[in-house]
Amino acid sequence: MSRPVEDALRAAVRELSGQVRPVPDLAGSALRRGRRLRARRRATATGAALVAVIAVAAPFVLLRPAPAIRVAVPEPQPQPQPTTVLHPVPDARWKDAPLVLPGGWVVTGGVLGGSGHLLDRTRDRYVRTEGYDEVWPAPTGTVTAVADEDRPGQIGLIDARKATVRWYRAPGSHPQWSPDGRRLLLTGLRRGTRQFGLLDLTGAFREYSVDATKFFCTDYCAFTWTRDGREVTLPLTDAFQDRSESERHPRWGVQFFSAEDGRPTRFVKIPGDPAGPWAWSPDGQRVVVQGQQDPVLVDAVTGAVVRKLPSADVAWVTDDRLLYRRPYGSRDVVLADTEGRERERQPLPRELVDLHVTVAPR
Repeated sequence: MSRPVEDALRAAVRELSGQVRPVPDLAGSALRRGRRLRARRRATATGAALVAVIAVAAPFVLLRPAPAIRVAVPEPQPQPQPTTVLHPVPDARWKDAPLVLPGGWVVTGGVLGGSGHLLDRTRDRYVRTEGYDEVWPAPTGTVTAVADEDRPGQIGLIDARKATVRWYRAPGSHPQWSPDGRRLLLTGLRRGTRQFGLLDLTGAFREYSVDATKFFCTDYCAFTWTRDGREVTLPLTDAFQDRSESERHPRWGVQFFSAEDGRPTRFVKIPGDPAGPWAWSPDGQRVVVQGQQDPVLVDAVTGAVVRKLPSADVAWVTDDRLLYRRPYGSRDVVLADTEGRERERQPLPRELVDLHVTVAPR
């Protein structure tokens, strides 16, 4: 570049530099502008992220089922216990008619050691009985069975219509009438062989042997009737459990035998002893037995224990009502449900309170 040209260029630069004005607070303006740009970028990024989250979550929100509507359920209230109906004590004229108990059954007798009161169905009133060592009124009809220590191995049948007594050979113990009142069941044991005998109203006596080894029973081994009178039962001892003389022996179950020919028919693992035909419900589905410790209600099909009850000596009046004597106090007769709740209570006449009372359908 020539000298004159350089001189001219310097002169022009000086002239221009004299026209330039300083910009106030240039650094501060630059910082403020930078902060605004960064804030704008953050807002843009946050908005984009929020849109992405909504885009991902929206299908799940839309597909989620609506929350179930909670219906207000009232708190369960305790059910009131049924009120027990208390009947009055029978008056002094109770002997003049059958004593009807709650549920419609009647007292057929109240005896102890052969003495007491029996229902004479020919006159529908109670008569005194004495002079015999044991007395067992039939649940129906007009016949009563009696025993006399002077006639071992014999049973007397008294017919109230004829006012006569006939004695028949019938060895055994624990006599029990069939539900229809036509046969008397007896339990025997001779030379290691167990028997049950049946005495009918004509005096005919049949006896059937039972293998005591196969059908093993110890402690309270009495044959008893079923509800329909077609079979008799024998409780079997559980040979695999310990036995003690201080308590009842544990039961394996109940063996049934035909009342027609004595053959074994069936076995159910019922853990206790039925007291007799009335211990079975009318439909045959349940039975009350004396367990090793307590009386219990049992499913007669499976043998499962349903619940404890106050007494094992019961009479099923219907499929859901039981009749029994209270095991304590004045021992009133009670009509209870299958839960053991008392529905009706009937005091007995003073003359029967301390006696063994038998009942039967009216």
